[in-house]
Amino acid sequence: MAEPYAALVPLRWSDMDAYGHVNNVQYLRLLEDARVIGLREFVPDWSAMLDEGIVVTRHAIEYHQPLTYRHAPVQVTMWVTRVHGAGFDLGYVVRDPAEVGDRVYALAETGLALYDFAAETPRRLPPDARRALAESVGDPVAFRRPAR
Repeated sequence: MAEPYAALVPLRWSDMDAYGHVNNVQYLRLLEDARVIGLREFVPDWSAMLDEGIVVTRHAIEYHQPLTYRHAPVQVTMWVTRVHGAGFDLGYVVRDPAEVGDRVYALAETGLALYDFAAETPRRLPPDARRALAESVGDPVAFRRPAR
C-alpha cells in the first residue's frame, strides 16, 4: 500500500452553524475538496476520468469531536479502501495536525463510480486506473460502529 495522501483544506466562515461549529453537511465539502486535490496523486489520468463522468454513490461519516472555525486548515488524510468493477471507495480521517495528540474530528468513506451520462449507466474502470488505485488500497475505515 502507498502512503495515505494528506491534503490541507481551509475552512470557510460560512461552514459554521449557529453553535460556531463546522456544520455536519460542510464536512462533505471538506472531503470533496480533499478528493479533488488528492486523486491527482492516485490516478495518473484523473482529469480524463472527470471529463468522462464520475459520481458519488454513497457517504458514511462518523463525527468524533466538534470542529470550530479557525484560520488554520484541517488535514484530510485519504486512501483507497476498495476497488471494484466500476469504481472505488475512499477512506478519510479529518484531523487537526497542530493539536497535541493529533485530534480526530471525523472518519468517513465515500463510494465513487465511473458513469456514462449519455447512456445513463456505470462504466468499467480502465486497467491503468484500476492498477493505480489498487496500489493505494489500505485498511477499511475503522468506524466505531459497523454499517448495518
